[in-house]
Amino acid sequence: MDETEQFLATVLPAYVAAERAIHSGDVEPRLALWSRTEPLTLFGAARTGRGWDELHRTFQWLKTTFSDRVSYEHEVVAAEASGNLAYLVALEHNTTSVNGVRTTYTLRATTVFRREGGQWRIVHRHGDPYHADQTVGEALASV
Repeated sequence: MDETEQFLATVLPAYVAAERAIHSGDVEPRLALWSRTEPLTLFGAARTGRGWDELHRTFQWLKTTFSDRVSYEHEVVAAEASGNLAYLVALEHNTTSVNGVRTTYTLRATTVFRREGGQWRIVHRHGDPYHADQTVGEALASV
C-alpha cells in the first residue's frame, strides 16, 4: 500500500462516520478529527472561520442546524498524502433536515490534513454547493 492508500484507509472510515454524525446533529466525531494547532481554516457552505474558537462555535451551530440524516454518500474525486500533509477532494451527497426541513444536496468538499503525533488531523475544509447539471461556464458566470 502506498502512502495515499494508507492515508485513505486510515482516514476515510472516521471521516465518513463524522460527516454522517454531524448531519444527524452529533458534532463530537467531527470535533475529534480537527487539529487544535494553528493555522486552522474553514470555508464552509454556510459559514467561514479561522482558528479553533471560531471553528468550534461553527461546529456547535451546525449540530443545532442538522438533524435526521437520511443518507450521506462520500464520493472521492482525488486524494494524496505525502509526508505530514494530505488532501481529500470529494463530492458529499446528503439528504438530511436543515432547520427542520428535509433537504437533499451535494457539496464539493476539499479537506486538508496534517499529521500530528502520528494522527491525521483536519486543518482546513472548503465546501460549497455542487450542481451536476451546471456547466463550468455557468458556474463561473454566477461568481
